[in-house]
Amino acid sequence: MPERARPLLIRRHNVSDIVELSDGSEWRIWPGDISTTLGWLPNTVIEILAIEDEICSHVLINRSDQSQRVRVIRASGQWPVEKIRRSLKKP
Repeated sequence: MPERARPLLIRRHNVSDIVELSDGSEWRIWPGDISTTLGWLPNTVIEILAIEDEICSHVLINRSDQSQRVRVIRASGQWPVEKIRRSLKKP
């Protein structure tokens, strides 16, 4: 079982696909998960966990609702366009 990360708050989420957390880290949200984050508020408690995935490196978890898991990469990274297209076309 992975070690639990310390809880963080949202510092800024004024660009739909980028979220900055209270520790200063910035994350680019997977295109298919952006709608999940639109209801997140500055007091939403977020946890970051590293994941093993072909495209995404981490997942942001809304601690008030453990079912809200959003796949992300560092904001400085770019999504591999072809992999996104293939992934979003899957049923």
